[in-house]
Amino acid sequence: MPKMNVSIDEDVREDLLKLVPARKRSQVINEALRKELLRRKRETARKQIQQLRTRSAKLKSEEIVALVRRDRRR
Repeated sequence: MPKMNVSIDEDVREDLLKLVPARKRSQVINEALRKELLRRKRETARKQIQQLRTRSAKLKSEEIVALVRRDRRR
């Protein structure tokens, strides 16, 4: 597993050392980082979807139904 040097705040370090056993710290940090990265990915995706919504044509539900029916007949 590759290693990486990062800086963390002193209070976070103290809590990590106090609350997490020595051989579990990397696992705890990895899990926390995974959650944060997933949150950021979802936020980026949400923003992209929101941008697409503002640029896409606005259709009424009747128009959507008509288009779906037309496509089904093909």
